[in-house]
Amino acid sequence: MAMGSRLADKVCLITGAGSGIGQASARLFAREGAQVVVADVNLEAARATVEEVTMAGGESVAEEVDVTDQAQTVLLAERVARRFGRIDVLFNNAGIAGVGDVLETEPDLFDRVMRVNVRGVYLMSRAVVPHMIKQQSGCIINMSSCIADVGLARRVSYAASKGAVLAMTRSMQVDLAQHGVRVNALLPGTILTPFVERYLEESYSDPQEGMAAIRKRQLSNELGRPEDVAGAALFLASDESKFMMASGLIIDGGVTGAR
Repeated sequence: MAMGSRLADKVCLITGAGSGIGQASARLFAREGAQVVVADVNLEAARATVEEVTMAGGESVAEEVDVTDQAQTVLLAERVARRFGRIDVLFNNAGIAGVGDVLETEPDLFDRVMRVNVRGVYLMSRAVVPHMIKQQSGCIINMSSCIADVGLARRVSYAASKGAVLAMTRSMQVDLAQHGVRVNALLPGTILTPFVERYLEESYSDPQEGMAAIRKRQLSNELGRPEDVAGAALFLASDESKFMMASGLIIDGGVTGAR
């Protein structure tokens, strides 16, 4: 596989990189010359991603982290900085989904979604930012969603979390611009990840019927692939996007454009 240089010599930490968008991003970042830290709450999944990256000729290491645990995030950032000497890119990709309207969504589910999707971004950023301030450079990419801009039925907890991530991204950028750190967000539409496949199996008696319903939301009439979002993440991680700050990059197959 041909190797590129868009992230040459950059140290990139990706959370939730054991599957889906995080895994696709780890493969692509490594292919473009980055040294990738594949972090996931499931260490075996992280190791499987590293094996794929290594077989393709890239450089990566696996790390286990629960992004909701402050001590774990701090220790991870310290290990990465000690091993590589710097942290150039933090991709806060780890997250979970919650399905249900305001009555269906139990408080425990709402709290769990907010804890992973919002607290996780906050804690991981809080752990990494001191290292970026020290080096006076860095790039943070936060995983929001197009749901932060449009209404979608039965996604109360998920919408709340992704709206919060987008708002936090903008606030963080105002604070960190003076230190040479860029902060942007990705706003994907429905992406065909293992989670979506499980959702279709569990929520519809006929998964194909569910797939058809989701496709109707897309102007593209197709679901996105993890690689579609990984390509956008690569752009934000690279110096090509050096003039992008506090922005939300939409990759949704036309969902927001149709509203």
